[in-house]
Amino acid sequence: MSATATAESPSTSPGTPAEEAGLKPFNVTLLLRRYDPESGREAYWEDFDVDMYPTDRILDALHKIKWDQDGTLSFRRSCAHGICGSDAMRINGRNRLACKTLIKDLDITKPIYVEAIKGLPLEKDLIVDMEPFFAAYRAVNPFLVAGSTPEPGKERLQTIEDRERFDDTTKCILCAACTTSCPVFWTDGQYFGPAAIVNAHRFIFDSRDEGADVRLDILNDKEGVWRCRTTFNCTVACPRGIQVTKAIAEVKAAIRSGKTS
Repeated sequence: MSATATAESPSTSPGTPAEEAGLKPFNVTLLLRRYDPESGREAYWEDFDVDMYPTDRILDALHKIKWDQDGTLSFRRSCAHGICGSDAMRINGRNRLACKTLIKDLDITKPIYVEAIKGLPLEKDLIVDMEPFFAAYRAVNPFLVAGSTPEPGKERLQTIEDRERFDDTTKCILCAACTTSCPVFWTDGQYFGPAAIVNAHRFIFDSRDEGADVRLDILNDKEGVWRCRTTFNCTVACPRGIQVTKAIAEVKAAIRSGKTS
C-alpha cells in the first residue's frame, strides 16, 4: 500500500514546533530509486530537492515529495512511530526505518540515497513483495504450542527468569530489515533468514511451549540456521536493537545439544 496524502505535512505547516523553536529549514537532495513495472523501464535513480527541518525524518521527506512534487511515488508506511515496521528501506546503503531516521543524523552535504530493501521482489519504487518473507516466518510455527489447556480462569504461569530467557526476541516487528540485510538471503532465496529464526527462538525458549523439537528440526536444514555466516549485518540493521546474531547462535547450540534450557 503506497502512502496517500490527505493533509499537509505536519512537520512543515505554519506554526509547527520546529518553527516555534526558531529552527530554520535547509535544502536536502534525495536520490530515490524509482521503478514502475507498467512503464517497461528498468529501475532508475531520480533526484528531488526538499526543504526540511533538522527534526524531520526521511519519512517526512518522502511525504513532502509525494504530496508536493510527484504523487506517483509509492512506499509503505502505517504508524510512523517505529512500531509497525512498514517503512523499512535502504537509506544511504543501510537498512533502516524511514520513520526513525532523522535528517540531521545524515550527511546533508551529499545526496541521501533511498531505495527498496534488497532480496525481495520489487513491486514499485520503494515497495517490495513481502510474501516470501512471511512464508518463511509462517514455516517456523511462530505461535505457542501446548498440549494442555489451563483450568478455567487460570493462566499458564511462568517465572520472571523464564520470561527473561526469550525477552529480546519478543521485540521483533517483522519489518524485514534484518533478513534483507543478509548477504546469504540476497543470494539464496530458500534461506529462512534471520527474522524467521528470531521468531522461532522466541517460542523455542519459552518454558510454556511444547513445540521446540519440531522447530529445531525445521531449522536443522541446509536452508536453516547453518546457512548463517555470522556477519552481524542483521544485528546492526535491527531497529529494535535485538541481538539477532546471538539468537541464531543460541538456536544452533540448542540443535547440537538437544536442550533449550
